[in-house]
Amino acid sequence: MIAYLRGTVAFRNPESAVIETGGVGYEVFFCEPSLEALGPAGSPAEVFIAESISMYGGTALYGFLSRDEKLLFDLLRDAVPNTGAKKALDYLGKAVKSLPDFTRAVADKDPKPLTAIFGFTAKTAEKLIAALKDKLPASGLAVPPGPLGASAAVYLQAMSALTGLGFRAADARAALEEAAAEAGPKAGAEALIRLALKRLSPK
Repeated sequence: MIAYLRGTVAFRNPESAVIETGGVGYEVFFCEPSLEALGPAGSPAEVFIAESISMYGGTALYGFLSRDEKLLFDLLRDAVPNTGAKKALDYLGKAVKSLPDFTRAVADKDPKPLTAIFGFTAKTAEKLIAALKDKLPASGLAVPPGPLGASAAVYLQAMSALTGLGFRAADARAALEEAAAEAGPKAGAEALIRLALKRLSPK
């Protein structure tokens, strides 16, 4: 079983990258944020690996930039009903926005951050909480003490304000993500709301 690869990014595809190590190229599938963070062709790569047997035969490799990413992938795939490797990778792509806030929300059994911050549907958020809340302590994933991080609290406050003004949750979330990228991690709720409104208001 392949558990870890260290080498070079040979080239990237829309959903995967080929990691060359020891003269052999391995195609490894990543969630979108991790694939973006991997770097372009020629970049050094160190990735944790999970193997999955395809329903059509053969083995697919899934890659993670940290041990916690792999732990959460394994937990999602093994504990959440009707969740195969590709669906687990899709869930992980949302959770890696902030793994501490994701695990904190699940531990608190609070679906609101899962929908507002991470973009899960209400039904999926409830399913994730039901499946993971009792398994987190034994998973090896760290659950930070106390409430959600400051940036998550600011995001929730801004999201609540925008939806309160009548904007659809999906539109508000997209505008806030762009606003957060522009304003930086230390921006307050008022700054995020102001920047998001510029994107949501009619031209």
